[in-house]
Amino acid sequence: MAKKRLRMRKIREVLRLKFEERLGHRAIAAACGIGASTVSDYVARAGQHGVAWPLAPELDDVALEQALFPAAAPTFEARVAPDLRAVHEELKRKGVTLRLLWHEYAEDRDDPYRYSQFCELYRRWAKKLSVSMRQVHRVGEKAFVDFAGTTMTLRLRDGGTLEVQIFVAVLGASSYTYAEATADQTLPSWLMANERMLRFFGGSPEILVPDCLKSAVTKACRYEPLINRSYDDFARHYGAVVIPARPRKPKDKAKAEAGVLVVTRWLIASLRNHEFFTIAELNAALRQRLDWLNDRPMKHVGASRRELFERLDRPALQPLPAAPFERRQWEEDLLVKDDYHVPVLDNFYSVSYLLANQRVDACCTDTMVEVFVGDRRVASHQRLHGKGQVSTQREHMPKSHRAHAEWTPSRLAEWAATAGASASRFVAELVRPLAHPEQGYHACLGVMRLGQAYGTERLDAACARAERLGSFKYATLLNILKNGQDRLPLPDVDVDDAVRRERHDNIRGPEYYGSSSDLIH
Repeated sequence: MAKKRLRMRKIREVLRLKFEERLGHRAIAAACGIGASTVSDYVARAGQHGVAWPLAPELDDVALEQALFPAAAPTFEARVAPDLRAVHEELKRKGVTLRLLWHEYAEDRDDPYRYSQFCELYRRWAKKLSVSMRQVHRVGEKAFVDFAGTTMTLRLRDGGTLEVQIFVAVLGASSYTYAEATADQTLPSWLMANERMLRFFGGSPEILVPDCLKSAVTKACRYEPLINRSYDDFARHYGAVVIPARPRKPKDKAKAEAGVLVVTRWLIASLRNHEFFTIAELNAALRQRLDWLNDRPMKHVGASRRELFERLDRPALQPLPAAPFERRQWEEDLLVKDDYHVPVLDNFYSVSYLLANQRVDACCTDTMVEVFVGDRRVASHQRLHGKGQVSTQREHMPKSHRAHAEWTPSRLAEWAATAGASASRFVAELVRPLAHPEQGYHACLGVMRLGQAYGTERLDAACARAERLGSFKYATLLNILKNGQDRLPLPDVDVDDAVRRERHDNIRGPEYYGSSSDLIH
């Protein structure tokens, strides 16, 4: 017998060449790279122990070794088998491999299983697990999130009903599960459910794995999915990344599929005969059932989800930041209007006039609206609430618009006072009968430009003549200045009245009515 036993694969080859190919011992020795005496020894052992060719299908390497070397080889039961459940759990830790675990298993044993048989034992054991547990999930690495396909019904106070969605999350290593009811599957509901999930776990995983729903993935793609920017911001805030499952690849989210199935059977179905009137009531009942589910031992693992969570996932989760995530809503591919304002959520916000007719993105929080070109922020405004309101910043205007905007009606009135008392009264009378001072804005600008063209002294004189005529219009001032009437002296009131009476017999004059004493008597 050889001092060092050959691998069972080579012994099988020796027996095949002997009994199937009918080669001599020297030819077999040359083909297998062993001595002729070694070939004779294995052939003799096969004959002594009744090992016939072809070998029986159930005669694996362990059984063949026991058949050829019954006295020397320990039986399958004689060797100390590894704790395969512990091996499965240890593989979830970062950097842990089967070879490392085999070394740890073999170093304290006199006759351990060899590495290949160690791996074979583990693979056989793992085949008995459910499909969702065949994947090796690293501790604290992934959380699988999705909405269950089954909804639940709320009874409204007015007698109607409302269907609500059930959000489900499962941690990869421990299968620790979270579930809650939400009003819908919109982005705000999705973000709030994800945040409450992290608070429930007490930490954040490295990767969030959603399905390709619109609240998480703007554009689904097997190779380069486009993540919803609000959800991406959420993940960044909590130190995670979003890696969605590939379209039509359910094995990518097998944990989520299994979690949805478990939640449907043990939470949703168990509450089917209960009536709930608010989401808060429903979530309170779901939480009680959820605690029961996480404390319930899993059949194939021999431990509860909570036990595995405390031992595996919780120590590996990232700590949550002190400040909660401020929900952001992105409005993308918005067109800047000709007036350099962007329509965002029914209101208008200014950007630089140089961006007119370009495409931008807007990020909205409860208090702010920020406008971006790519990753560069180009404007920031206090958020307006309501519809049709406008927020304009002076630095966004072109120079001509900025100068125009600086001359408000009130400022024009101040300028008119410096031009003269008559000009000040004229501007005040110009805007007084209008419903809103802004209506006289352009007329006031016209008065100012007449002062620039003709000088403030002539403008004040023209305003005095227009005031005497009782006409407070820009056109009146323009005609007076064009015709040079501002240079003529203002007529005396009494002389003017006498002239009018001479020309018109029907003008009676004050003397016609007598004195006040005549009227009394």
